[in-house]
Amino acid sequence: MRIFVAAVLALVWLVPLPALAEPGSATVTPVQVTGPPAKRFNLIIMGDGYTASEQAAFRTDVDRHLNVMWSIEPFKSYRTYINVYRVDIVSGDSGVSCDPDLSSPRKNTPLSMGFWGGCNPASVQRLITMNNAAATRYADLVTGTTSANRQIMALANSGTYGGAGGAYATASGSNAMSALISPHELGHSLGGLQDEYDYYQRGVPGGAYTGGEPGSAHHTLLTEQQMKDQRRKWWRWLGDDSESGGPIGRYEGGLYATTGVWRPSRHSMMKTLGYYFDQVSREVMVRRITAKTDLVQDSTPTAAPVGADRVLWVEPMHPVSHGLVTTWNVDGKDLPGDVDSLDLRTLGLTAGTHTVKATVTDPTDFVRDPAIRAAMTGTRTWTVDTAITTPPDGVTPAIVSSTPTDRPVGGGDVVRVETTHPATAVPAVTWALDGRQVATGTEVALKGLTTGTHTLTATLGGQTLTWKVDAVAPTTGYELSQPLLKPDKDTYIFNGPFSMKLTGADDNGGHIVSESRVDRDGWFNYFGWPTSSELPWTFTETGTTIDHLVYGKLPRGRHTIEYRSIDAAGNHGRERAFTVTTIAPPPACTTTVTGTHRGPLTVREGVTCLTGADVTGPVTVRQGASLVMRGGTVDGALTASNAAEVHVLDGEVDGALTVTGGALTVVGATVRGAAVLNGTTGAIMAGTTVRGVLTCAAAGPDDLGAPNTVTGASTCRFAEQAARAKALTAGTGQGYEAVANSAEPERGEEGHRH
Repeated sequence: MRIFVAAVLALVWLVPLPALAEPGSATVTPVQVTGPPAKRFNLIIMGDGYTASEQAAFRTDVDRHLNVMWSIEPFKSYRTYINVYRVDIVSGDSGVSCDPDLSSPRKNTPLSMGFWGGCNPASVQRLITMNNAAATRYADLVTGTTSANRQIMALANSGTYGGAGGAYATASGSNAMSALISPHELGHSLGGLQDEYDYYQRGVPGGAYTGGEPGSAHHTLLTEQQMKDQRRKWWRWLGDDSESGGPIGRYEGGLYATTGVWRPSRHSMMKTLGYYFDQVSREVMVRRITAKTDLVQDSTPTAAPVGADRVLWVEPMHPVSHGLVTTWNVDGKDLPGDVDSLDLRTLGLTAGTHTVKATVTDPTDFVRDPAIRAAMTGTRTWTVDTAITTPPDGVTPAIVSSTPTDRPVGGGDVVRVETTHPATAVPAVTWALDGRQVATGTEVALKGLTTGTHTLTATLGGQTLTWKVDAVAPTTGYELSQPLLKPDKDTYIFNGPFSMKLTGADDNGGHIVSESRVDRDGWFNYFGWPTSSELPWTFTETGTTIDHLVYGKLPRGRHTIEYRSIDAAGNHGRERAFTVTTIAPPPACTTTVTGTHRGPLTVREGVTCLTGADVTGPVTVRQGASLVMRGGTVDGALTASNAAEVHVLDGEVDGALTVTGGALTVVGATVRGAAVLNGTTGAIMAGTTVRGVLTCAAAGPDDLGAPNTVTGASTCRFAEQAARAKALTAGTGQGYEAVANSAEPERGEEGHRH
């Protein structure tokens, strides 16, 4: 693997324009330069609606969007195929037009960006369009780029959800989810991918698909068996675990239709913002990114025969995650090894002419289609004539470009230098890690490093380049709302909605991407709550509907939530997990008792809630009535006969607890007398102390994995204890159904209606 980047050469290829304060003026700033623009895919990010005093906010928005993008494959692995330039455009007005409503002001901005498809009542709010001709004029300021080798991404100065993907991509700059909108829209604009959701306008089902077999690579009318038999669409990926969660198969809905058309995954980036591209879309994106460059950037000239007394060389592209493979072939016979230079003098060629061929291939496992693999292959062929003598070329060994030295490299990166190419020598580059020589050649793979910060150097003659190696993984903290019960570390029980906040931390700068996944489903980007990145994520049994989309739906039961972070250098933090068990919430109160209630209490109807109350006598719950006790005490027995529901939560009953029929939930409570449970429905008793005997007339209650303490004899066998014992006997753990969807993206611009 090689990375061809010279941050110091960026100023040679592009000189930033002077910063001016007048509206419409622009400054071009190289953010990441990995090679000459003519030999790279160039991403040009420009802003609209950012005034002169808001340019710092634009830079912050760009940094966040890019760091999220670099955490998503295939952008992560092929980052070094991409130059990124930021165009800081000064706007006279702050914000963009029709944000958030058609009645909102029209703004005078350089790109004329606006929601509602540019303030069109026939459009939809989330569609952000702009003046493409104006965007092109600003993109033309980036020297060396053309419409063929660049992609424009424009960010609107807005916190409202929105974006579009057509010839150019747009996204709001500072919405909680905006950094996920931009890669989704690049899926449209760069990848030609289509939307996978089953509506065109939110809240309105898309209906049945009525067209023929879609041209989209990730939509089909075929069954799985037909895909396999005909070797069409995503047949090569069927059955694999999807990168966005669940197996790759056939899921109904897509292309804005609810029925009659199928997609590969239950949710991927083109269906639900927050998840990764699945393998089918990722393969398409790999092809589109790599097609913007030449796999072999340069080589020994091939037009005329060369002598057998020289060195042949090729300069391939350089992914971050893996190395390309260079194979040399002489007269039809492959040579061993994987090197980018071949010294013909070592071959002992016989007198005459010979054919030498170099083939560069990309071995990525992101690609299974042979046609795409072939398109990601480069060759160079020379005629070698032993009668030719190579004249001195005067080229001395020197490093001419490299992996960027102005930012830390990750602990698992491959770092690369490019050198001059003397005709009769292979430059000898020496690599040292923390002062100790570790490799020679033009690249070094960083792996197995001890945790910490390291110094990597590459030396050739009198030249030395130095990199800071960030081998410190980021950490992630989580914070949950107050649980009903916390049986032990990282185990929680909730009887209603709960919130989760993830906070990533790292020893270096840059935006940190935190992620979570539920029950081994796909990793989901933690962006806070859709309405504000400052608000934690909220889980509820039915989810929360915001603008006709459902967020945070978590079915009742036990769930394992894993979490991690990715730092700006691409290091993944350690995956950690906690467990939550959600149970039915108590019914709403019709009567609430607080403070001290003197004497007995009888609940005859409705729902009586004892909230931190102290009842100085016994409590009786009649048939059909309900009691919810939160904390406090009952100075006597608590008796319920065919009550609708009884919830004793973190309270203390000084006498016996006798419940016959109805639903019962006892969590974190103390019963100082006996507990008698007769025919209760789906009873729960968790984390509770019973000082007397415990009697169950039927199946025992569920302890939710939070054992109870019973001082006296017990005839109950708790359901959760029984399940654990059965699992241990069978030698297997318990499995849990995956959580349903979280958040869906906005569809692309009008060009993506099919």
